[in-house]
Amino acid sequence: MSHTIVIFGASGDLTSRKLIPALYLLSRKGRLPENTRIVGMSRTEFSHDAWRADLKETTAKFTDNKFDEETWAKFAANVYYHPGDLTKLEDLKGLKSFLEEVEGGPAERVYYLSTAPRLYISAIDCLGESGLANQEEGSRRIVLEKPFGYDLNTAKQLNKDVNRVFPEDTVYRIDHYLGKETVQNLLVMRFANSIFEPLWNRNYIDHVQITVAEEVVVGRRGGYYDQAGVLRDMFQNHLLQLLMVTAMEAPVKFDADMVRDEKVKVLRSIRPMTHDEIVKETVRGQYAGYRKEEGVPADSQTETFAAMRLWVDNWRWNGVPFYLRSGKGMSCRTTQIVIQYNQAPHTLFDKKKCHLDACRLVMQIQPAEGIQLQIQSKVPDEGMVTRMTPLAFRFRQEFQGELPDAYQRLLLDALQGDASLFARSDEVELAWGIIDPIIETWRSEKPPTLHTYETGYWGPNESNDWMAEHGRLWFDVCPVLH
Repeated sequence: MSHTIVIFGASGDLTSRKLIPALYLLSRKGRLPENTRIVGMSRTEFSHDAWRADLKETTAKFTDNKFDEETWAKFAANVYYHPGDLTKLEDLKGLKSFLEEVEGGPAERVYYLSTAPRLYISAIDCLGESGLANQEEGSRRIVLEKPFGYDLNTAKQLNKDVNRVFPEDTVYRIDHYLGKETVQNLLVMRFANSIFEPLWNRNYIDHVQITVAEEVVVGRRGGYYDQAGVLRDMFQNHLLQLLMVTAMEAPVKFDADMVRDEKVKVLRSIRPMTHDEIVKETVRGQYAGYRKEEGVPADSQTETFAAMRLWVDNWRWNGVPFYLRSGKGMSCRTTQIVIQYNQAPHTLFDKKKCHLDACRLVMQIQPAEGIQLQIQSKVPDEGMVTRMTPLAFRFRQEFQGELPDAYQRLLLDALQGDASLFARSDEVELAWGIIDPIIETWRSEKPPTLHTYETGYWGPNESNDWMAEHGRLWFDVCPVLH
């Protein structure tokens, strides 16, 4: 059966910068299902050839040396454009007729909503009323970009509205972090190597740190960001996804529902917090100069930095804290997971000569993708003097070629009907159930202090003091792997 991916919001930045380059590279590798066509739709008036010409220019820009004329010509022959408003029923009926014409028979379809989230409901309603969502005519899947709601109530309503038209097993909520090779490699490292899993529990691990740091500031996104803040922008999705992958149990097999079942169990195990506990277990900050950004109120209380300590109350992780941290204007761009092991139970060596830090496992998600195990070793020709020494695995050294963009994996999975790396409705709602109480506490009459920090560092100094109160230190290295 042939396949069609329909991109709504086809004239937007995401389409030209990420989606089309990813599809082109999949085609170049011979990975796209046979007879796959791409149809773009937006209100901008384009002919097929005009849209192809625009996409050729942007795809060449965003794929660098992997672009060639012959491959593009073959790919572009299956790229079409249909102008219209996805919130107008008549326009979608016109799209339906056009798709049936170019498909020429039964076809599986993926609808990608590369649009503002406020358009989701009206667009989905029109997809249903126009007959485009009719599963009896072939598989019909829909891909939604984040954010999935603004809070728990809106997420529940969005899920309800989406499922009125599309069954849950046809809904693909995309989080590009899960498409990254290094995140998927974490699952392989844990469950395909017998040396890690026996040590992946409360008996050997002191704590876990998950950091998503951004070097850039808010810039022109001030109007949007001030309504969202770091918790909605990063924690509800990216950081909790990384926590789930780190903490989940092994599924019986690598099946979409089984993988997501285990992830959901982690969210159900996270300890709820009262107002007073949230004040103690979180740190909030705002970089100096944020209130001068375009679209940001002069008295804004929106956080650009957050740190929190969460507890996963289950058999494996009882008593092991998970520290989550993210911020704008940080020292560098990095995403990393740090497994900090316990100290050796007994010290044999001279503490004055030996810096006996505990072993740590560092998984670098981006930009220097790889894994580093830091262990104690003896310094040669220095007597019994030790130091931390890295054992490192780097993707770019061990494997030929460039790492694929996350959208390549996720688009291919959506076309093939594999939902393993996409969020399920209960997962989204449970994540909001963890983040909502923190937001409510931070917006209450007695919130924790909003600390100011200078850009180019690791957030407010109070975050380091807070960790020190717990007898721990943030792992601040940019980047870990070279």
